[in-house]
Amino acid sequence: MKFALAGNPNCGKTTLFNSLTGATAHVGNWPGVTVDKREGIYKKLEEKVSIIDLPGIYSLSPYTPEEVVSRNFILDEKPDCIINVVDATNLERNLYLTTQVLEIDVPVVIALNMMDALRSSGSKIKVVDIEKAFGVRCVEISALKNQGLDELMKVAYSEARRPRRGMSVLANSRISRVIEETTNKLNEEKIESPLFHAIKLIENDEIEIKMHPEIAKGVEELKTKEPKDEFGGDYEAIVADQRYKYISEHFANTVIKSQDDSGVTKSDKIDKVLTHRIWGIPIFLAIMFIVFHLTFSEDLLFLNGIFGLEIKNEGFINFLTGMGAEFDEETGAIIPLAGIPSLGVFLQNWMGWLTGAIIDLFRGFMPEGTWYTGLVCDGILTGLDSIFSFLPQIILLFLFISILEDSGYMARVAFIMDRAFRKFGLSGKAFIPLLMGFGCSVPAMMGAKTLEDEKERDMTIRLTPFFSCGAKAPTWAMLAVAVAGSFLGDIFVFSIYLLGIVVAIIAAIIMKAFSKNYDVPPFIMELPSYHAPQFRNLMAHLWDKAKHFVVKASTIITAAIILIWFLSSFSWAFWEGLVDDIDESILASLGKVLQYFFWPLGWAQGAEGWKFSVATITGLIAKEDVVATMAQLGLCDEAGETISFALSNSRIYAFAAYNLFTFPCFAAIATAKSESSKKAFPITLAFWFFGSYVISLFVFLIGLTFEVAWWVGLIVVLVLAGAVVLAGLLVSKRKKLQQA
Repeated sequence: MKFALAGNPNCGKTTLFNSLTGATAHVGNWPGVTVDKREGIYKKLEEKVSIIDLPGIYSLSPYTPEEVVSRNFILDEKPDCIINVVDATNLERNLYLTTQVLEIDVPVVIALNMMDALRSSGSKIKVVDIEKAFGVRCVEISALKNQGLDELMKVAYSEARRPRRGMSVLANSRISRVIEETTNKLNEEKIESPLFHAIKLIENDEIEIKMHPEIAKGVEELKTKEPKDEFGGDYEAIVADQRYKYISEHFANTVIKSQDDSGVTKSDKIDKVLTHRIWGIPIFLAIMFIVFHLTFSEDLLFLNGIFGLEIKNEGFINFLTGMGAEFDEETGAIIPLAGIPSLGVFLQNWMGWLTGAIIDLFRGFMPEGTWYTGLVCDGILTGLDSIFSFLPQIILLFLFISILEDSGYMARVAFIMDRAFRKFGLSGKAFIPLLMGFGCSVPAMMGAKTLEDEKERDMTIRLTPFFSCGAKAPTWAMLAVAVAGSFLGDIFVFSIYLLGIVVAIIAAIIMKAFSKNYDVPPFIMELPSYHAPQFRNLMAHLWDKAKHFVVKASTIITAAIILIWFLSSFSWAFWEGLVDDIDESILASLGKVLQYFFWPLGWAQGAEGWKFSVATITGLIAKEDVVATMAQLGLCDEAGETISFALSNSRIYAFAAYNLFTFPCFAAIATAKSESSKKAFPITLAFWFFGSYVISLFVFLIGLTFEVAWWVGLIVVLVLAGAVVLAGLLVSKRKKLQQA
């Protein structure tokens, strides 16, 4: 059997899906579109049931790709039952979709979700009223707390065995005669679910008109015989109005609220602070800084930097670092540990110890000096070690972001950012896929497809790599070790992420200033109630991310590592065997050519500058390859904890800036090509190429001014900031003049 979950965004549908399917769930794309397809198996009934989580939608009209996907699946794939997930705390608004689903000839069960939240407020629902009005079973559940799920599936399984004819709440409306005659015509043509198709034809649904052009002409004739009303013959508006009237008349008293219910929820009270007009963005930045501090800081809570705490106990040092205590070669004294490492650094240390032990194990039984020992130990294992040692930090970062998403806070961030982004040609809806870019640029660019305006979609895709993806996190963690002092490590990482957001805004201003004026589409989003994230859902999400990372490391990254090892281990006369000095290798000769191109950026200067140039190029294959390449070329150890290069902070920051803003990985470039308009893609490539070079150059030059004198650098930064603010005001003024 096959059940489909349908419901509004933020109704708890995906939480229900995760609770029902657990580890059986897998994610892909719907055929022909880049909208997520989630499918899993429920095993507690007499037979296994396939559960399909349809995208969150507000209607079955073809307004968005998600609505088209959901509609086509229900009509073409014919699931045995549709479980319509309804947010019980927003009943009337959610039932608009229900009235459309019920018009299809398919068994339907309504799942009243979030009943725990409704009951906690002292309210309750007259379930019988809903069942009588719609003629289908209705089950109260809480997907978050796993309440009522088994009963829901038993009811759905029972209903799936009985055929059902579609019904419409418009049966007794003022357009009932048009609906009846159109339905009869479709019946004569033996069209399945004729009632649904009839109402869509009456709404002038573009898909239906293409499918049934002759019947559509007959529908237009029927409409001419109907009296005109306040909608001026706009039947899409008439149908929507009649649906809402039915819902209002039949369900206004279905929710029995407690006497002390003032209508102000806990979420409303929290939002007064977190979405404050002034403090909203600073609070968001503070929360993100805490996330990065707990993930990347080597001095938790700045206990060493501020309070001078040093760990001098050898056993404690060994436990915190996983690598063992260091000793002063001259005195033999223990070198104290500068503070307590954050959870992310602590886990990374122990992962580095584990992967290092595996390499030592292989070195112990493989013969020295052979090419295959070099391939396995110095090539594959060393490269993978440099990646996997950062896996705990990446997973921890994803965990924090998942908690913020699952709690409902990230939806508020999109709302907050809409105020700022709208002035520069982007809406809060565009900020949602940009936020996804913190995870991976590929799904983020795919998410931009939901943006109706082509210019906004192209601009969003263009800015997506500026939001540092998880694959770049190992690079930032490694460079954080190289900056001056552990006190600055987490600040450095936070500043990189913040730099990406700031430059994205500046780039949006520039693109807006040089583009033709256009209105930003309105941003409408239903904010979910705040709730505690479900442990099972978080773990499922992290497992999916970790599995994707491991698979990628086992395929693409491994292949790149082998290639880099070969190029760095052999000269052009590769038949002569391994080279004694890496400067004689094929890779060195290629890298020294690239070094001339990157030389103005600072980080490519010096005897080892070509190695940094090569690392940035291999990052095109996969961004994790930057660290893997640097480890293979001896710029850092396998775990990225010991740095052999001596770049100034300005050069380190310029190197980080270039890798943040340059071309994303090949997979993201291919996605950008498929999702962008034909004219926009070449512009996007040029934008990434020149933008990263110019920004890295600016960062290097500004950094040099700070190295001359801190006050000189501060003046330069303030002047640049003033120029950006002035440009933003000019763009905003230009928009106001156009609207006037």
